[in-house]
Amino acid sequence: MSRADVVVVGGGHNGLVCAAYLARAGLDVLVLEARDTTGGCASTVDALDGARVNICNCDHTMVRTTSIAEDLDLAAHGLRYLEVDPQALQVGWDTGSAPFVQFRDVERTLAGLAHTHPDQVDGYRRYLAHATPVARLLTELTSAPPTPGSVLRRLADRRAAALPRLLDWSRRSVGEVLGRYFTDDSLIAGAFATGPAVWGVTHGTPGTGLGATGMAMRHLVGIGRPVGGSGALPAALTSAFEAAGGRVRTGTRVTGLVVEGEAVRGVRLATGELVEAGTVVCAVDPREALVDWLTPAPAGALPTRARAMVGRWTRRPSPEGYESKLDAVVGTLPQLPQVDDALLARVGAFDQNVPTTTVSPGLAEISAAHALLPSGQVADRPMLLVNTPSVLDPTMRVGADHVFSLEVLWTPYALPGGWADSAEPKRWLDAYAGQVASGFLDGVRRWRVMTPEDYERDFSMARGYAPSFGGGPLAALVGRDRELTRYETPVRGLFLTGAGTFPGAGVWGASGRNAASVVLRRAGARAPGVAVSRPR
Repeated sequence: MSRADVVVVGGGHNGLVCAAYLARAGLDVLVLEARDTTGGCASTVDALDGARVNICNCDHTMVRTTSIAEDLDLAAHGLRYLEVDPQALQVGWDTGSAPFVQFRDVERTLAGLAHTHPDQVDGYRRYLAHATPVARLLTELTSAPPTPGSVLRRLADRRAAALPRLLDWSRRSVGEVLGRYFTDDSLIAGAFATGPAVWGVTHGTPGTGLGATGMAMRHLVGIGRPVGGSGALPAALTSAFEAAGGRVRTGTRVTGLVVEGEAVRGVRLATGELVEAGTVVCAVDPREALVDWLTPAPAGALPTRARAMVGRWTRRPSPEGYESKLDAVVGTLPQLPQVDDALLARVGAFDQNVPTTTVSPGLAEISAAHALLPSGQVADRPMLLVNTPSVLDPTMRVGADHVFSLEVLWTPYALPGGWADSAEPKRWLDAYAGQVASGFLDGVRRWRVMTPEDYERDFSMARGYAPSFGGGPLAALVGRDRELTRYETPVRGLFLTGAGTFPGAGVWGASGRNAASVVLRRAGARAPGVAVSRPR
């Protein structure tokens, strides 16, 4: 049996952020990670005979809205960002469709838009005028646990003039919000594909409207990529955590939470070992922690409110994953015909392989694609997110070759016949090759695919589903699913963090930082750089 002041279960980036803040506050913190390495879906791994590939998309935006890197001095632990510009490139499946290029600079973006979508320029200006204050306020509201008191303080701030619009957008669909500014279907579809589409919802789903801030957020914050791949961030977090006295045990699977009376006592490992701790922070799928790990305890061992919480989570449907990612080593970079000399003459030269490229069908096809998911089918023309990270970051080159990734949205977990022998992944690669100049497919040296089944096997994602808090600030403000928005459960000493808690998925880290502030408040401690807010 071992002991710690705090056990953090799960070594993804949110768990590591939380653990690092707690360790810097002087607590004895132990991180338990089931995989052989920390980082979770933010990792960069060895694959394809010498290539380094990112488990998920390599673009980092929201983590850069926080002070995490400065608070934890991550630069001293090897973290360095490269700026991505252009920040996004959007095209339709029809090769004759006009591209949309978003630069960090607004005026350069508008110059390109005047060339490709001249009737959308005024709408884009109006969009930025409204969306930028909302995006700025959103980053402020997610920088601390979203208690009514914290929101009221924002109301008293003159910058909170955007709050009514933020609350209005949070109730509406992303399609409805963007439709107020754009009449071109392709611009709305492209913005949706890089936003709420990754939540597995349609553009008409109410409550997704804040996903419309994505384009404004990129102008406001900018997109960065860590040198060496996305995994450089969790690697720096691990180093900072250990430098503060924290301990990490990898290859260690938790199978239960041990509760005595009203409080948590520790965690039970797959080996049967008990790790004692008065505080446990679960940085995993909330359903796994609250149903699979709490249920085995005798009913009388849990507080009444905790039993009610477990019952509520038990009754929830179990969602399935819907994303796949194909990685390849390529000798020929893809070239889109839409990025032509006329466009480059208007906006200036740029490398089209620096940003992530979105290939999207129109909104009607997107709705049809979503309707196919329950039957396990993939759309003929799915939404694709494409990048070649080694173009911007030479450290990821494989000799003279490049690393290429193709994320495919809305690929079902339960594919008829299974994924093992499916021709789908090769079809995606062939279909994308048909969108770019000839010769790309001949230059593919080797490739692999990660499907929802693979994410379940390698990252313990039940049915390949990556949890994501989808309620937005409005749900957080009213305390809906309080364990997800306040990070604290009815079991004393048991806390939650991670993508399933507020503010949600993506490489953000705000959930880990906020959870640390709640833990420290309960412990009567405070760490430099952590906003402390009293849970309600």
